[in-house]
Amino acid sequence: MPRKKRSLVGLGETELEVLQHVWALRDCTVADVQARIRQSRPIAYTTVMTVMKNLVDKGYLAARREGTRDHFRPARSAETVRGGVLRQLLDKVFSGSPVELVQALVRQESLSADDVAELRRLVDSLPQPGDGHD
Repeated sequence: MPRKKRSLVGLGETELEVLQHVWALRDCTVADVQARIRQSRPIAYTTVMTVMKNLVDKGYLAARREGTRDHFRPARSAETVRGGVLRQLLDKVFSGSPVELVQALVRQESLSADDVAELRRLVDSLPQPGDGHD
């Protein structure tokens, strides 16, 4: 029997894709999410439904029944989920080193001048050790 692939960050690619759409919609049905995904690729209604129910079971989405339809909303904010995924990636791939993660990002991505300027602004805005923010 083939081994099931495990996600590096605890969420599968389709789960993350569905979460992105639910965050954008805020309150939606399976059909709403399926329609959005189908703008870029084919996907079955039953696949989206299964993924959304799994995300409810995992605590990422909340569901409520309205008539004959389930409506879904985020149970965790995008910022919270992204932070958790990033922490797992940082720990598993970069031995917990944010510097190695940023170095890999900068070396592997084509950054625009605006991207570089924004990264500089972010770094410059970080509190310095000993300035009372640690």
